[in-house]
Amino acid sequence: MKEAGRERYHILIRGIVQGVGFRPFMHQLAEQYGLTGWIRNTSRGVEMELEGLSGTLAGFPELVRRQAPPMAVIEEIRTERLPVLSHDRTFRILESTAPSLRRTLISPDIGICDACRRELFSRGDRRRRYPFINCTDCGPRFTIVRDIPYDRKNTAMAAFPMCPACAAEYADIRSRRYHAQPDCCPDCGPALTFLDAQGREEKGDPLRAAAELLLRGGILAVKGLGGFHLACRPDSAEGAARIRAAKGRDERPLALMCRDMETVKRLCEVSAEERTLLESPQKPIVLLRKKSTFPYPSVSDNRSAGIMLPYTPLHCLLLAEGTDTLIMTSANLSGLPILCGNEETVRTFVGAVDGFLVHNRGIEAPCDDSVVRAAGRGTLLIRRSRGYVPAPVKIACEGRAVLALGAEQKASFCFLQDGHAFPGQHIGDLKNLETLDVYERQIARLGHLLDLRPELLACDRHPDYLSTGYAREKAAREGLPLVQVQHHHAHMASCMADNGLEDPCIGIIWDGTGLGMDGTIWGGEFLTGDCTSFARAGTIRPIALPGGDRAVLQPWRTGVSLLLDAGVHPARLVDSPAVPDLCRMIRENVNCPLSSGMGRLFDGAAAICGLLRNAAYEGQGAVLLENAAEEEAAGEYPVLLDKQRDCLCFDWRDMIRAMAEDCLRGVPACQVTAGFLHTLIRLAVRMCLAIREETGLRSVVLSGGTFQNVYLLSRLPGALEEQGFSVYCHRQVSPNDEGLSLGQAVIAGRGGERYVSGSSLAD
Repeated sequence: MKEAGRERYHILIRGIVQGVGFRPFMHQLAEQYGLTGWIRNTSRGVEMELEGLSGTLAGFPELVRRQAPPMAVIEEIRTERLPVLSHDRTFRILESTAPSLRRTLISPDIGICDACRRELFSRGDRRRRYPFINCTDCGPRFTIVRDIPYDRKNTAMAAFPMCPACAAEYADIRSRRYHAQPDCCPDCGPALTFLDAQGREEKGDPLRAAAELLLRGGILAVKGLGGFHLACRPDSAEGAARIRAAKGRDERPLALMCRDMETVKRLCEVSAEERTLLESPQKPIVLLRKKSTFPYPSVSDNRSAGIMLPYTPLHCLLLAEGTDTLIMTSANLSGLPILCGNEETVRTFVGAVDGFLVHNRGIEAPCDDSVVRAAGRGTLLIRRSRGYVPAPVKIACEGRAVLALGAEQKASFCFLQDGHAFPGQHIGDLKNLETLDVYERQIARLGHLLDLRPELLACDRHPDYLSTGYAREKAAREGLPLVQVQHHHAHMASCMADNGLEDPCIGIIWDGTGLGMDGTIWGGEFLTGDCTSFARAGTIRPIALPGGDRAVLQPWRTGVSLLLDAGVHPARLVDSPAVPDLCRMIRENVNCPLSSGMGRLFDGAAAICGLLRNAAYEGQGAVLLENAAEEEAAGEYPVLLDKQRDCLCFDWRDMIRAMAEDCLRGVPACQVTAGFLHTLIRLAVRMCLAIREETGLRSVVLSGGTFQNVYLLSRLPGALEEQGFSVYCHRQVSPNDEGLSLGQAVIAGRGGERYVSGSSLAD
């Protein structure tokens, strides 16, 4: 039945529409346009019925898309006409429902908004200096969710019933906290506790005690949004050294948290794009170019520093207490995930820090700080975690539901279902049982929250990865087929999926290590193909690694190998009494596996240039080469391509020989390193031109950990485009192994690389 002049619709909106203030937004919109009906969260999204004057609802879906809250992501709006209800004269927010099939998306955590920050420091405000202030526009989301729909009872805030004042705000459509699930105040919300170095509670103001500890130069373990940080003043070389010792981390740079943008600008160069990243709701760590006056040498010996702004009210309060900058690094032991429980953090760091600032709101999911760079053509995600997870990547793939389990370094997992890929948060390198336990629990948690039910599993082909072992056990236990995907094909497919590419293309896949189809170590690869199959079209001359994995930890060994193969006596550039023995190992092929890894070429080049002897962290050689290179000093080294069987091969010996001669002549490292990087750019262009001549392919994707190097990333795409190529870089996931699981999921979902339980089922 239709009442004259009125109409009614049922509307279902899918996307990230819970935990972002969507229901209050719709209520306000309904009041503005004189609409009646109701709205509620469901496990499919947001469902509503709207009734109003004829014509008012005609353009409503487009209006919602244009005016939705900033953190909302609307993927689909379905409308269905209903009979008019003449008695319906109000708009109501109904209690959420939870049907058996969940299909909603969860909001990532959101950094503190400007309105909450103002309240935090406003005299007379009832939440002044309250470290858990939040509203519909900011605060914890993913890290506190236990179940969906996203209602308070399904979060870690269930333990904190609202007081009358907060409940009144929650119900008031005019309030910024209207239906804000984590809403709380000092009378009803979480509270801080300060513990001394032995983990014993101290009386008094916890925040004041923590701030005074920091001002004295002490080390504080402080509970954040997705886990604990270790904090201290950055001008304390002793404090930085103690933090490194506590974590078991010798040289890797430490992140800084700055009070405001003025402080950041005092320390680093900041472009407009970098400022946007720093101030975004995600509040990631942004890698910035240090100024020559950068005052904290103990934090980083690189040209760049990792900087973030305070993203919780607690951080804002700590930085308002006498210091404008703090070292703020993840509280974890080297090789293990970030800690998020009070007891386990105290147990781990008791005696190693000077105090603990804890609180009683639970963290349901460990979620480390995200790390990004501005790369000229967009944002380069180096670590995708807090603020970005669990936002999905839309995929043009409606095949079988997949759980992909990544590789070993930068362990990752990814669910693929109904055209959405859900990459999990950063966990760490999967090299021990502690990390494996966190990895398994987070897979189960995200699968439960989003009701993701994989029909097949995907993993790397390397038999010794813990992720491969887990995949095999899970496949056997649950009776699921297992697809083992070649490492570099997964990188290529990841970048294709990241950019919505379907057609065959060229993949330049440069990283350190990945098991090749021939059983050798690959890593300097030029592939052709798509998300179902690939061919190896180009690579680099294999490098002998004396001592195997020891060469990764001691790049001087790789430098010796490169020089020896290039016909240069290694002792002229590498100072070690072990050089003669190493040369004998290489000549006699004793424990010298071959690798075509681009990461190993970077390591050896860094050693030859005198930049690196032993690596303190993975990829350090590449970082130091990028830091040393100067554009105006770039030289040219030879690029020699050989045809080997059906694969082109870059013979780097002429390049290494020329680099060695420059080093021996005293050419500055900035010139040699720039020449090395520009030679690789010329190599990539020449290789792609040769492949295009053979295949006709004109699209190129760039993936692998080497493409975290902004020197390459800011120059190679332009060089390729000058030759008529279309070039695609990662935008939503990292180019390193963290993004690998996305490619595995897409390949498996489309029926590619069908290696099931180690047996080929190729067509």
